[in-house]
This record gives sequence, C-alpha cells and structure tokens, in this order.
Amino acid sequence: MIVAIDVAKEDFYAAIVNHKGQVLLIVKWIHPAESRTFLALVEHLGGPKRVEVVMEPSGVYGDAIRAALDRAGVAVFRVNPKRVHDAAEVFDGVPSLHDAKSATLIAKLHLGDISEPWPLEPEHQRRLAAVLRVLEVHEKEVGRNRNRLEGLLARHWPGASSIMSMDSATMLETLIEFGGPAALVEREDEARELMRRVGGNFLAQDKIDKLIESAHSSLGVPQLDEELELVSTIASECRRHQKAAKKARAKVEKLALLEGSATKAMAPVVGKATSAVLVAGVGCPTKYDCPASYVKALGLNLKEKSSGKSKGGLHITKRGPGIARLFLYLAVLRLIQRDRIVRAWYAKKVSRDAGRKQKALIALMRKLVSALWHVAHGAVFDSKKLFDVSRLKLAPTTDEVPQPST
Repeated sequence: MIVAIDVAKEDFYAAIVNHKGQVLLIVKWIHPAESRTFLALVEHLGGPKRVEVVMEPSGVYGDAIRAALDRAGVAVFRVNPKRVHDAAEVFDGVPSLHDAKSATLIAKLHLGDISEPWPLEPEHQRRLAAVLRVLEVHEKEVGRNRNRLEGLLARHWPGASSIMSMDSATMLETLIEFGGPAALVEREDEARELMRRVGGNFLAQDKIDKLIESAHSSLGVPQLDEELELVSTIASECRRHQKAAKKARAKVEKLALLEGSATKAMAPVVGKATSAVLVAGVGCPTKYDCPASYVKALGLNLKEKSSGKSKGGLHITKRGPGIARLFLYLAVLRLIQRDRIVRAWYAKKVSRDAGRKQKALIALMRKLVSALWHVAHGAVFDSKKLFDVSRLKLAPTTDEVPQPST
C-alpha cells in the first residue's frame, strides 16, 4: 500500500493507492492537530510491513510527520517537486495542480520509480547543517550592514571606503568609536592609537595616515548627533556579526573534518573554511558518481530556455545552498590571484566576452568544482588540467625551462 502525502503548512492531503495504481481513498487532515489520527490510519493499513509513504520535500513542514513515521519504522520516500509539477498535464490532460491531484501524482511517480528513499539525517549531519545556517545568517548580516555603511559614508565621508575596506576590523572599530570624520579629527591621537591596536602588524602606517588625511579633507555632509549614532550602531552590528561568523566558521571546519578525508584534501586548493562549507552544504564529493553530479548539487549546472528562433541565454540553476556558492566565488578570486594559469585564462575569457567578468568567474567556479571532485577522489590539483594551456601562450617559468645537459 502506498500513502502519498501532499505537504502544506496546515492542510495536508494523502492519496492511498494500491500497487496497481488505483486510488482507493483521498484523506485530508489538519496538521498538527489531527496528525496522530493520520498516523493511526497508517498503522491500521498495515504499518511498516505493508505501507510505503512518499512525499515532497516541501521545506520543513513535513519533517514532523516524517520523523514520526521513521520512529514507527515506516519506509519514507521523496519525489522531487519539479517532477510533480511537470507531470500535472501528463496525468489527465489538464495543467491545473491542486492538493488532491498532487498527492495522486506523487503516488504515480513513486510507482514509476521516480522517487528515492528519504531516511532522517544522522545527528552529525544535522549539527553540521545547523552550524552552516548559523554561519549563513551572520554572513548575510555582515553584507547588509557593510552595504549600509558604504552608503552612509558616501554621504558623510566620501573616499574612506576606498582607503580601508568596510570588512576591515580596524575600520569598523573606528566607526564604532568615532562615527565619522569630524570626531576622528578632534580626537586624532586616540584614533591613531585605536587603529594601531586593532590593526596590529597587518595594518601599514601609510594606510592610517591616508585615512586621517581623508578625514581632515572630507567633503562629506556634516553629521548630526543622530547620524553619528546611526553610523556607530550599524558598524557595531556589523562587527558583532563578523565576530559571530568567525566563530561559526571555525565550528563548521571542526565538524566537517569528521566527514572524512575529503575536507583535508580540498583545503590546500580552496582553503579550510571553503572546503568545510562545501562538505556541510552538499556532503562529501565522494558520494557523487561524477563531477557533473557535484556541479549540479551546488546549483552550478546550466539551464536554457529556447524555442524556435528565440534563443534564451545560459544561466546557472542556483539550486542548493547559496552560501556554498558564495565561498566558492571567493575561492575563485583567490585562485586568480595566486595561480598564473588561472589568471591568464580568466583575462583571456573576460577579453573575449567584451569585459564581462561574471561569466568568466562562474565558468571558473564550475571548473573548480569538477576539479575538487577529482581531488576528493585522490587526484592532485593541477590547474594545467583545467584548460588548454597551449592556447594561453604563457612564458615558461624557471622550473619549466629545459636545463642544458652537462
């Protein structure tokens, strides 16, 4: 017996279907008020011995029922919601889709083997996923507050962000304390001391001098007390989320190491944080059959919508965790800086695409993900294998120049 559930926030529908595909009954209940009654119905139909439950992964609304079924020993399967949507018109010739019809379609797709087992995640994976979401929350807030600060400084202290990044702990602590250029000029010695203390050996004296000079010569709109407080408050929030993100990143790295050797193998290529985020987001690359599957899991596979003479452009699907793509994007930027082969291909691609950098960066992300799949399976990363190096016309490095025989 198959019980196919259409998940919603409260109004759940289930189609009870036999193995011949005949719909025996459609039931509706209110979740969670009547969910125990539904579970009793599943037990009455035969429980773990006779019943298979199949449902859509509709966010988290079905997780409570799924967990209860798992505790009862009932096998649970899932069907991709896109499959259900695409099958709507095939089922009865009508493109409409409503709850009862969706439940029936889910059952039909399960009978056609268009489903997969859906056991509950192990506790370790749940911890890793939760910490990754914590990191994502803080990273997003850092980005939002950074953008707010850049807008405010463009009004009150133009040019400051070009001297010292809004991501800089030194800049944030300076804005928290002083709020703007006027207060910094009045307390210049304190400002210099604060910047030296926060920046330490990583902050050049020249950069401090330039920021102080820009405060003296600022053409910005003079700030009211309330506007000073606004800048200081936003900078404080940005710094708070920045510190929290650092702690969450360290926790993700620690938990990801328990997933196996793939995290350590990828770390020299993209960094410990990025490799940990990738493993936390979509699992270890070794669980994927081929590089294309890994690319798809990260939402970097391409989609196109064309018909007749209308040719749509290629775009990435953006499925999967956005934070994993963000960290990959940053890893690619670092790779361009340190690898001359990657840098040469990127420059040539940008030139060929009339200066459009985004397409070249996404192409590099796709190539890097495929390379990481091989690295996780034991290969050594070599950027020469990503491109046709002969077409880049690079001058040989010292170790590549043939040495004269003696």
